[in-house]
Amino acid sequence: MKFTIQNVLTVTDDAYATVDVQIVDGKIAAIGSNLDVIGTVIDGTHQMLLPGFINAHTHSSEMWQRGAIRPLPLELWLAALYEFSQLNLEKVYLSALGTAVETLLSGGTSVVDHLVLIPGQEFETIAAAIRAYREVGIRAFIAPLIQDESLTAGIPSGETQQNHEPYFRSTAATLEIIEAVVQQFHRPDEGVSILVAPTGIQLCSDALFTGCIELSDRYNLSRHSHLLETRAQEKLAQEKYGCSAVEHLKRIGYLSDRTSLAHCVWLSEADIDILAETQSTVVHNPLSNLRLGSGIAPILKYQQAGVNVTFGCDGASSNDSQDLLEAIKIGSILHNVTDLDYQQWITPRQAVEMASLGGAKGINFADKIGSLEVGKNADLVLYDLTHLSLLPRTDPIGLLVLGRPSNVVNSVWVNGKQIVADGRVTTINVDDLRQKIFHQSQWDTQRQSQTVAQLAAHYRSVMGLNQ
Repeated sequence: MKFTIQNVLTVTDDAYATVDVQIVDGKIAAIGSNLDVIGTVIDGTHQMLLPGFINAHTHSSEMWQRGAIRPLPLELWLAALYEFSQLNLEKVYLSALGTAVETLLSGGTSVVDHLVLIPGQEFETIAAAIRAYREVGIRAFIAPLIQDESLTAGIPSGETQQNHEPYFRSTAATLEIIEAVVQQFHRPDEGVSILVAPTGIQLCSDALFTGCIELSDRYNLSRHSHLLETRAQEKLAQEKYGCSAVEHLKRIGYLSDRTSLAHCVWLSEADIDILAETQSTVVHNPLSNLRLGSGIAPILKYQQAGVNVTFGCDGASSNDSQDLLEAIKIGSILHNVTDLDYQQWITPRQAVEMASLGGAKGINFADKIGSLEVGKNADLVLYDLTHLSLLPRTDPIGLLVLGRPSNVVNSVWVNGKQIVADGRVTTINVDDLRQKIFHQSQWDTQRQSQTVAQLAAHYRSVMGLNQ
């Protein structure tokens, strides 16, 4: 597998350069001017080559609920999601296909799927998602979402005494499932990695976290969790631990340079220092944080403290999309209103590096992907700079990040294999996928959640809202 991309625009430290790029056996072999042609020639004239972005946090199977859940805070939104998410293996497969396609066509070559598992069909759920990702050809990081406490435990008790139903599966049984999943599916050299992924402090015991730490260390797995997405979770952490969730996770050893943490909205200055000290990664999900009213994560403070930050779309019914370019744009300019010092604002070039190399660091793959460097895997995206939404010719990166680019991805390679050409995914029939999703869904505008109604009064009480 050899090819040469000729006369293509690439990003340098403070400008651009027009170069040739040689790809040999799935890796970048050379970058320079007037290189000898190796293999197939690809004309890169008037196009820009970037490393693929990482969609560093999503839940693919939420696709079936997107656009359907009315504005609610996370704790009540989850109740509505699970009440109506009647998943089956075919839906898991189709939604993973859809997530992969939308990610690819918005510049992503990798996806971290915090995958919701069908009870009693955990292995089959993971196998269905992996089959989809393999068929499309995107690099997949499967993070099976696990918990060992019931949904109501995620809401602070406040001044009341709450009794929660026990979770349907024991902690030990859950950890046994994850270890078996790792042994069966963890194949990073083949484009599929398994992460340990307790959902978060709100629904997980220390035993589950420490069990995941042990598996992570034994099998060299990355770790992934939600962290302090909402003010309610901040309150809950104080109830459970008498300290911040970040301090507690450090104490039990969960934080590390292999740990990526989605959201991180409600952190203190001391918490930020801990993330920097442990070299943990923050995955910024600006659209879902706005959609669910969770807040604005203090991303500029993270960066000033030296914390690695990247971007995620989050699930396709809390966003409600998998447009990675949209998440990068909003996640960049949102912070222009949180800090008056414009010299600290995120530039388009910084945003691109956060989305690529920053994402790779968070999943412990920075030595393999995330930048255009000789020896790294050829996870590459070619953007059409003649497209109307990337004109006029000013600053290509500025247009990509600050504009509203649509249909600008010309080609995508993952591990040197081309899976998008001339703006179309070549590995699967996307028209067929659209038809299947259309026929397996229906218009639904009258949905009423009994679970939300049951939980709302207590939630409003502990959060100080009028009844």
